Amino acid sequence: MARITPEIPSASLADIAFMLLIFFLVATTMDVDSGLSRTLPPMPEGEQDDDQQIRERDIFTVRVDMLDRMLVEGELEDLTNLRDRAKEFIANPNDEEHLPRKIEEEVEYFGQVPISQQVISLQNHRRTSYGMYIKVQNELTAAYRELRDEIAMDRFGRTFDRLDSDQQAAIRKIYPMRISEAEPRQTGGN
Repeated sequence: MARITPEIPSASLADIAFMLLIFFLVATTMDVDSGLSRTLPPMPEGEQDDDQQIRERDIFTVRVDMLDRMLVEGELEDLTNLRDRAKEFIANPNDEEHLPRKIEEEVEYFGQVPISQQVISLQNHRRTSYGMYIKVQNELTAAYRELRDEIAMDRFGRTFDRLDSDQQAAIRKIYPMRISEAEPRQTGGN
């Protein structure tokens, strides 16, 4: 008499595999917080006239070439100096002619304040290393952060990130982050 070996029921195996798949899909978290967080300025209303065009003195140009060399305002510059140069440009503390214009505006908590019309123009070569790109972005962002912290400490006695949303909005109006990124270049040294 031949011995019959019992079979493992496989009908429910597909159900178990399906339930495991659903479990892992539901229980797994996806890390979607990658990249750089930037708030784009609002679109201008209507046509811009000549007075609203960005003037040359209002633009701070930073270029990074394919060898990760950085030109700031046409001069070869070390990354360690970028933050200080950007801060001086953004704030224009002495209202110098070669730095951005300032326009008086009413700002909550501050009254009439001269607002710099600055724009930082960042241009990268397509072969600029990602590490250098991030370092430049970090230095430019840190310049804004330090200026905002300085004015927050002076006015409110706290750093910018510890202020309420209305106070932060007022300081953002004084130091708006305006970083313009041009399309990366393919050819040439820069």
